[in-house]
Amino acid sequence: METTASLLLSFLVVLILLYKRRPSSLREIPGPKSKSFVLGHLRELLQQPAGLAEIEWQRVYGDVIRIQTTFGSEQLVVIDPKAVQHILCSGYKWRRSPVRREMGRLSSGKGLAWADGETHKRHRKLMTPGFRASETEHFVPVFFACAEAMSTDWKKSILSTDEQSHVFDFTRFLSHATLDAIGLAALNYDFGSIKNHENELAKAYEGLTLKPLHDVAQVGNRVAHQLIAQKIEEIQNGAPHNDIYTSLVQANLQESSKTRLSDEELVAQLRNLLFGGHETTTNTICWAAYELARNPDLQARLRAEIKSTWKREDRRESDEFTLKKLESMPLLNAMCKETLRCYPVAIHLFRTANEDDVIPLSKPIIGTTGRTMMEIPVPRGTNIVVSPSAYNRNPAIFGKDASEFNPDRWIEGRVKTEDSLGMPYANLASFAAGSRSCIGWRFAVAELQVFIVVLLRNFIIESTPKLANIRRESALAMIPLIEGELEKGTQLPLRVRLVASK
Repeated sequence: METTASLLLSFLVVLILLYKRRPSSLREIPGPKSKSFVLGHLRELLQQPAGLAEIEWQRVYGDVIRIQTTFGSEQLVVIDPKAVQHILCSGYKWRRSPVRREMGRLSSGKGLAWADGETHKRHRKLMTPGFRASETEHFVPVFFACAEAMSTDWKKSILSTDEQSHVFDFTRFLSHATLDAIGLAALNYDFGSIKNHENELAKAYEGLTLKPLHDVAQVGNRVAHQLIAQKIEEIQNGAPHNDIYTSLVQANLQESSKTRLSDEELVAQLRNLLFGGHETTTNTICWAAYELARNPDLQARLRAEIKSTWKREDRRESDEFTLKKLESMPLLNAMCKETLRCYPVAIHLFRTANEDDVIPLSKPIIGTTGRTMMEIPVPRGTNIVVSPSAYNRNPAIFGKDASEFNPDRWIEGRVKTEDSLGMPYANLASFAAGSRSCIGWRFAVAELQVFIVVLLRNFIIESTPKLANIRRESALAMIPLIEGELEKGTQLPLRVRLVASK
């Protein structure tokens, strides 16, 4: 008993000494006091509604905040634009944190989400051709087909009711439609999820953020091996399909033995495609629908723009918009940007300094000693978290009303975009930046555009009483849950009516 007590006391003494020896540069950064030595601020960071803690800390302490994590260890929450750019766009000087790498391995295997340094560079080089702008153009008809298939089912349900309306759980139906879209575009694989919910792989990946990852991995690995063999056979027979995974397998076959992806890495890329291109897109479209239900006037304006553009096309109704036509619609694109601003795909970006560094700041901060600081020297091993939620609501970039959902800020030119910070889309941190920016951001934006067009061309989306209790929950992605019904998982019940035809 005495031995156990002595060991425990020694352990606590070591922790306290480590705590006191923390870098002085971090000790000077202001931040909230921790209520727990064991958990630090992790409960606020990870268990409160997504982004809420960082937004409040930014309001009180500024754009760089010192917080505590487990057992008194410290890290910085970084929102300052220049600091964010430096951390995300410095090559591999700042690496993905070990914990997040392991989470990437568990969710997708040893693929792009897990890889770092030279391994990540090799993976990304082989993945990039499938996500070029020209490839995205090719996938737009696929997105339309899947969105229209979902709409056809909805019309049948609505017409069968006396009130000519129906409450749909958007998370469930959009999960089916986006899974079919990623299956066809990325793999040339028909999940048939909209019509048939019994497909093994489809069942595994629906609602992925709330499922045991081991179960999903087993199914994903088995199907991936089958698809790899199929893709290689099609390529060797001179009849490859035009999908992202075929592009990857084809590029990989042309690599040398030193740079070629292993079978394990190829399998992981498939799982990475399904997770990154399905669950995150589903939630983004859901949040767009949520805001449209809350803003009937905005919905009506968007529908008018869609109708006007459709008329200008002067085409048969079976033909769809091109990517160029989608990009020509100001309010549609403002709606997409504002949705991704307020509901970013990446909730937190965790990084660890791979070497000693000095983080520059866009504006000075006052340290706890009263010293003015324009840069922060940090030693190797320093942990930071970039908060896209807080960065995307920075009034200095997005205006005084940055806390409000208002797509007109983009049309009126009130967003500061003259200083490129290395973000791939609209100066938003939603897709990260630099070497680890989201490789499929064009794919995600195009799919969001298409689903908004199809939904508003066919339906009027209305609020329901439960909308007042929607909570933005952090579960790998930002998901909608209903307060008091968290055990039911993701939900977004909205009432849908048909647009009156003339």
